[in-house]
Amino acid sequence: MSRKVLIGLAAGALALAGCKQADTPTPATAPAAAETPALPASDHAFQPAIDAGDFTELARTLASDEFEGRAPGSAGEERTIEYIRAQMQRIGLQPGSGDSYFQDVPMVETTADPSTKLVLAIDGKPVELAFGTDMVVGTRTGQAQVSIKDSPVVFVGYGVSAPERGWNDYGDQDWTGKTVVMFVNDPGFHAGDEKLFDGKRMTYYGRWTYKFEEAARRGAAAALIVHDDAGAAYGWDVVKNSWSGPQYDLPAADDPDPRLPVQGWLTADAARTLFAGAGIDLDDAYRQAVKPGFKPVPLNATLSLELASTTANKTSRNVIGVLPGTSRADEAVLYMAHWDHLGKHEGEGDQIYNGAVDNATGVAGILEIAEAFAGQEQKPERSVVFLAVTLEESGLLGSKYYVAHPTFPLDKIAGVVNLDAMSVAGRSRDFVVVGKGNSELEDLLKVHADQQDRVLEQEGNPAGGFYFRSDHFNFAKAGVPALYAKGGDDLREGGKEAGKAAGAEYARRYHQPSDEIHEGWRYDGVIEDLQALYGVGKDLAAGGTWPNWYDGNAFKAARDQMMDGKAPVTDEAGK
Repeated sequence: MSRKVLIGLAAGALALAGCKQADTPTPATAPAAAETPALPASDHAFQPAIDAGDFTELARTLASDEFEGRAPGSAGEERTIEYIRAQMQRIGLQPGSGDSYFQDVPMVETTADPSTKLVLAIDGKPVELAFGTDMVVGTRTGQAQVSIKDSPVVFVGYGVSAPERGWNDYGDQDWTGKTVVMFVNDPGFHAGDEKLFDGKRMTYYGRWTYKFEEAARRGAAAALIVHDDAGAAYGWDVVKNSWSGPQYDLPAADDPDPRLPVQGWLTADAARTLFAGAGIDLDDAYRQAVKPGFKPVPLNATLSLELASTTANKTSRNVIGVLPGTSRADEAVLYMAHWDHLGKHEGEGDQIYNGAVDNATGVAGILEIAEAFAGQEQKPERSVVFLAVTLEESGLLGSKYYVAHPTFPLDKIAGVVNLDAMSVAGRSRDFVVVGKGNSELEDLLKVHADQQDRVLEQEGNPAGGFYFRSDHFNFAKAGVPALYAKGGDDLREGGKEAGKAAGAEYARRYHQPSDEIHEGWRYDGVIEDLQALYGVGKDLAAGGTWPNWYDGNAFKAARDQMMDGKAPVTDEAGK
């Protein structure tokens, strides 16, 4: 939601809970199945239109214990992808990856030794930090052993290099072999200054993924982010749980982003001890780091670490179905949702992380929209692709792989609609557009929201950077306009108070075995959301329009370059 989630059940209210997605890599632990498990039997009669009964059947099946939490590389994966394939075939979708419904996604599984200790020599005195309690670390190199000895530790503020903003936390020094420590989020967030970066609204510079990538580009040996609940938009337990157990990456050959030997997080208490060794109060460090002209600060400490990991090369799969277009079959509209969740863990009691909201709802949603497209009397001119991706909870890897290996060229994809953790709180007066103000796809959505007497709103916590936390973001980074929207928290029954309560309820279930279908679910709202999102794709698939990013958006240049001289000329009728 990977990562992936405070905007799922009742979008604005869920911002109270902390994180979606995919925010940090998460474990999948079950062994791969030797053969395809039998699918659960069902005599449900599906309807051609978007229907609450159909949605319920799909979501309930995907979130059932038989699917074992849908972990990549597990028996649950086999059941999940076969079920999705069977539904696509029933609906009448064609195989979307050559002659197959499956796209293999290679992955490297790395599991750090949980007994790993990180030693900071602070002012010459060793301080040992324990995995999970004081810090979490991992490697994306695929190496079984990574050793760091006496690496100088330097504070680099927010770890941002943004020339267009006149901001460079790294300066011009050589960072080879050094350990950089930085804060999460953007300077404007902690400063409370709306004129600094984007104020409370997180930019991509505030994401932990960017910070590690930039540190890798600088040649650092290790990078550690100081955790704080508000800046990260989730608590330490989310970090600890997500970075424990197997972690997944694409092979380096399929991932252009630079990689660090070691990356991870420090608790605020561990960071306070580290900074104190250099005579710096952590609170004062926050105040200094938000000032333009900040310079890196040596922390009078070195880092040593012996990181042992077990590694394995494995394969997971995206599931792709396509409804071929008529007159513009080489162009596409793409709907997507991630099918994976956290799997089945060891331990007492219920240890199946069913992932009902996150993201059985999204997969059920794209299948319902596919059924509506297949039942259209007038078939779409553009092809419509339905993509169920893997490894979202492990860093948006399935969608990253698809973008690197698309089944339609990216300059032929008119737009992407992502469904992730849909609202099951009931009908709402608002329609939350995550990252509102990004693209002209919002103009298409507004038409259908108006018809439902609803208003478009931004997410309740724009500081959380949720637009960067779900699978559409990989398309956005590549330049393809992408929409991520769902029902809001101003409920028609109970208003914002009821929406806030629904959000708080889901926050307790997020990434827990209790994310199951329960009697509190309301389906009228999610059906209304699906109808509007179907309307967006229907409009886009019926003509020759090419929505773009709004002027000033960071992704517009990539789209403009991609489409330069390539977009078909649109006639007066939009055909």
